[in-house]
Amino acid sequence: MRTRLIRTSACAGWLLTAAMLATLGGCAAGPNPRDPLEPFNRKVSEFNEGVDSIVLKPVAIVYKSATPPLVRTGVSNFFGNLRDLWSFVNSTLQFKLQDAVESLARFQVNTMFGLGGIIDVASELNIERHKEDFGQTLGRWGVPPGPYVVLPFLGPSTMRDTLALPVDYKGDLLRKVTPSAPRDGLYALRAVDARANLLRIGGVIDEAALDKYSFTRDAYLQKRQAEIFENKHDDDKDGAEPKDGEIPPLPDDGPAKAPAAGQPQPVPAR
Repeated sequence: MRTRLIRTSACAGWLLTAAMLATLGGCAAGPNPRDPLEPFNRKVSEFNEGVDSIVLKPVAIVYKSATPPLVRTGVSNFFGNLRDLWSFVNSTLQFKLQDAVESLARFQVNTMFGLGGIIDVASELNIERHKEDFGQTLGRWGVPPGPYVVLPFLGPSTMRDTLALPVDYKGDLLRKVTPSAPRDGLYALRAVDARANLLRIGGVIDEAALDKYSFTRDAYLQKRQAEIFENKHDDDKDGAEPKDGEIPPLPDDGPAKAPAAGQPQPVPAR
């Protein structure tokens, strides 16, 4: 009698779980522990895909076809040079002193001798680029990522990276451009340039992924974990094991690339 009661209770528990998953729109495999907001995130991702297919992607295709490669490279170099100064700040906050020195050196060399960063002189001098943002800084000091989040227009993120966005915005040198008309034009150009650089990746996702949402999510989380825990120097903490609450490692055969947080959404995709 007791065994039958246990089996009945277990069965009822499974039925209740299945009903909850159905209500939340979960798939048959159950909810992903890293993505408890999946139903909401999928809707936002669909919205971003719609905006991208109607506006950003067509503009990026025209931009790439109409703009000479040398000019596109100069545009990417210019915006990359602006990011190097913010990378210097975040590397300093993380006590990555060698990375900080190299990022500052890149900014100074390219600004002075590369026509404001249009020409990447620093790379020719073998000065390495280190992309750092405030979300990585928080992760460096043990702040857990929290749930996966898809932001309208901006794409994949985590709760930690989302909370870091206002700080990254404050550190964006484009904010210093006045008046507002050229500043808004530079914002638009940066978004189009970033999207144009992701056109090939978007095609790969379309061809390879059975579920673009899951593919993009797993790739993004793996990429962000690698950026935070990658051990580049012996005195860094980046190579340490994730603490409680951190994202667990993804399988080795997982996708390797995805857009960064805060970057414009590709399909769907800092």
